[in-house]
Amino acid sequence: MLSSALREPLNPIAWAGLLACLIPLTVAAQTSNATLQQVEVRAGQSGSFTSNNIQVGTFRDQDPLDVPLTNQAITRAVIEAQGSTTLYGALRNTAGVSHAQIGNATYDNIAIRGLLVDNQRNYRLNGSLPIVNLIDVPLENKERVEVLKGAASLYYGLVPPSGIVNLVTKRPTAEPITRLTTSLNEHGAVGAHVDISRRYGVGDDKGIRLNVATGTQEVGVQAFEGDRSLVALAHDWRINPDVSLKLDVEHYRKNVSEPATIVFNNAQGVPDPVDNRLNHAGEWQRYNAEATNVLLRSDINLAANWALTLEAGHAETVRDRNFSTLTINDLATGASSLSVFYQRNQRFANSNARAEVVGALQTGAVSHELTFGATSNLRRFSGEGAPTVSGIAQNYYQPRVIDPIAAGNWTAAAQSRVTDRGLYVFDRMRLGEQWQLLAGVRRGSYSSQSGTGPQFKYEETSPNVSVIYKATPDLSFYGSYLEALDEGGTARFGRANVGEVLPPAVNRQREIGVKARLGNGLQAQAALFEIRRPLVTVDAGNRDVLGGLSRYRGLEMSLGGELSREWSVLASAVLLDAEITNVSNFNAAELGKTPENTARSTLSLFAEYRVPSVPGWSLNGGLYFVGKRAVNNLNQAYVPSFTTLSLGTRYATRWANTPVTLQANIDNATDRDYWVGTGGNYLSAGLPRTLRVAATFEF
Repeated sequence: MLSSALREPLNPIAWAGLLACLIPLTVAAQTSNATLQQVEVRAGQSGSFTSNNIQVGTFRDQDPLDVPLTNQAITRAVIEAQGSTTLYGALRNTAGVSHAQIGNATYDNIAIRGLLVDNQRNYRLNGSLPIVNLIDVPLENKERVEVLKGAASLYYGLVPPSGIVNLVTKRPTAEPITRLTTSLNEHGAVGAHVDISRRYGVGDDKGIRLNVATGTQEVGVQAFEGDRSLVALAHDWRINPDVSLKLDVEHYRKNVSEPATIVFNNAQGVPDPVDNRLNHAGEWQRYNAEATNVLLRSDINLAANWALTLEAGHAETVRDRNFSTLTINDLATGASSLSVFYQRNQRFANSNARAEVVGALQTGAVSHELTFGATSNLRRFSGEGAPTVSGIAQNYYQPRVIDPIAAGNWTAAAQSRVTDRGLYVFDRMRLGEQWQLLAGVRRGSYSSQSGTGPQFKYEETSPNVSVIYKATPDLSFYGSYLEALDEGGTARFGRANVGEVLPPAVNRQREIGVKARLGNGLQAQAALFEIRRPLVTVDAGNRDVLGGLSRYRGLEMSLGGELSREWSVLASAVLLDAEITNVSNFNAAELGKTPENTARSTLSLFAEYRVPSVPGWSLNGGLYFVGKRAVNNLNQAYVPSFTTLSLGTRYATRWANTPVTLQANIDNATDRDYWVGTGGNYLSAGLPRTLRVAATFEF
């Protein structure tokens, strides 16, 4: 069945790419008359499929079994086994994740459990700095990607309860690293990545890690081309036994053509997804963005069991965008109308600071792990726009070439400025070896101004309480209740008030769960959760507004780690019951409906098998299922469910003293046409099958 699903032979350039990866090794072997030696590498060839600590919020450096919320870490071992190059490529390994509205050719607009992950608030660098996810976040300099699901306002202020996506950077290592990776996919994209780590100074008290990547971009879609690059530096300095500094600087850019997004037309219904190689936009419709993130952290030991952490950072993303949407007028003939939206000099910036004191003390039979903190974040936006050009003739089934259309007069878009400050205290109380009571509270002060719109000022006290019972060191049960102040969000693209910051509101979350460590590093968890949050809906004037309440109830399960010397696995599932439970007068028809882009079930399964008879060789595969999702809150139509298949293989060997890993991965191996993103009356097609080959050399 797999062979029949592969509708076209593999592009010859893919085979050329594989040869290109092999040529350096072959030439070197011929030059020295050396022989290749096999190397045995275990646990995903570069570590484990699970992590024993996380770096998110008040749970920094904690064992996952001591975290009373659902969490999952996508480790470097998983990222390398899958050859993942995008954020969604990593996050697809945690259930409940789906694309929202747009496709995945430019950047990953993500929802978790049907709740949108805000692109300027929910993505964090090293557990702290809010980075701007409006350009593909590179994974080359990341050690792992962590997901802490649910409300997280105690530590992070005003963030939606979808969860925190934390990107942990690679740090300087004790041993030197010089690693070169070259890659090429079947559509012609070529890439190179260099990873260098060194220690220096008196007693190796300083360390530096440099990651540089560059390459062309091709995803198999017509009229698509581009390039990307990354320069990232991580520096550590142990000034003395009590003071240390960590600096992270990363700059990355991406300039590609952006495929058109389909507008849902209720009169036509949801069409079958068109051939995934077609593009209804022109190559000149560019998505050109670059991001710079800087984070400085100092850890200072104040006294026995007490320490101070100071952090300051700035994240800024700038983009120009010619975005297009396609409205199908006649589904039988494919006659359609294309609209082009022009955006220029859009700047999204976060300036963040944090001071935190942590310590331990004993009161009678209760030991306390205390955290006192103060945080401040300033979020800003500015940009320019030009009049939309609409009514461009196009065809859904047989797209024609769209000639460049010049933008009209540029005008400044509505600027926004949001200040989020807070004081928080958190106490982990241990009552003997088995019981833990966790309690915290945040006092937040919030203000926002969006253009000439209303200014919001708000203060709120957000409580957080959890109980953990550790039956054994490897088995814990927990229950938690959280309240979280959250701004209503930012009005979405296509709305009359696009960019307007909506007023704040309170989310509430309850969760009970169990976590276990099953041996060989295998970790399992299951949780029942309920989230209640204000509903963002559309009024009669096509404006995003707050209008009612939505409720999300679900069961989440996951299993990850090493089953044996030969097998590693990562599996997860979410069963979700989401409903709009309260509405306002203008959206009364939404009552009882399912919130848009919310699947009742999502599942993921990835496994790697290391062949015992051929040391260094491994095979892997993954299945990723997303259930049907409503295109809007009225549930006027649903996009069908879909399952994608990934396959891969790696072979670790060495030439002389140079370790070499040869690798091939196929995503969407059956070349399925499907709707990857929906919501807000948008439909976006998934990418076609992609074979990527790579070779890594360690010097």
